[in-house]
Amino acid sequence: MDEAAADDEIKVTIIKGAGRSFCAGHDLSRIYKVYEEQDAEPGKRRPSQRARLKIDRKWLEGHQKILLFPKITIAQVHGHCIGEGAIIAEMCDVAIVADDARISHAEQRLGFAGSGLNLVPLYQTVGYKKARWMLLTGEAISGVEAERIGLATKSVPYEKLEEEVDKAARQLTLLPRDGISIGKAANHMICNILGLTDGLVYGYMTHTLFTNLRWEPDEYNFVRQRKEEGVRTGIHKRDERYLEP
Repeated sequence: MDEAAADDEIKVTIIKGAGRSFCAGHDLSRIYKVYEEQDAEPGKRRPSQRARLKIDRKWLEGHQKILLFPKITIAQVHGHCIGEGAIIAEMCDVAIVADDARISHAEQRLGFAGSGLNLVPLYQTVGYKKARWMLLTGEAISGVEAERIGLATKSVPYEKLEEEVDKAARQLTLLPRDGISIGKAANHMICNILGLTDGLVYGYMTHTLFTNLRWEPDEYNFVRQRKEEGVRTGIHKRDERYLEP
């Protein structure tokens, strides 16, 4: 993205997944451990607050880079779009998604309950009540539903996705370079007025707070479950609870 930002010939940047999905989110085998890795002897002590803030600030800067990118950004979404993947799509100017895409904030099922991420863009696009439901349940929606509620710009059949994104990009490159640059600078100012940029800071701070979460005996502790039965089983058991009547 740094190279694209510096290249005067580029007007539009497309972000897409190279595999079966757009993005399945963070590697859940490493959550919490990324903080421990900042110590000389990882795992010997609880991660420090400065380690948590350092890592979470780095993620914030990645989100901010997309939201305030000086070129037009398009998210081309197919397959799973979970957690960090959903945030990436939410930060882009345009999101074109496959009808059968599965978009969710399932990471919230770890216990976030609506914290630990940048909430303002989600609230702005889908509205407070729908956003809260997506966050509190981690429920997935299709590309069709994402377009209906405003989370996606457009939803198309998967086989048409590449074609539609290319068409959109070509339309957007009809805009002049200076116009795009001024428009993105104006967008930055509007984001400030709406509180989107402040929301980024709150998002990373609440993520840091979440890493100090204490689970009570009757609550689902993914970290303990991961240690005892592995990541895959831990994820399945986390999600199976939401399928119970």
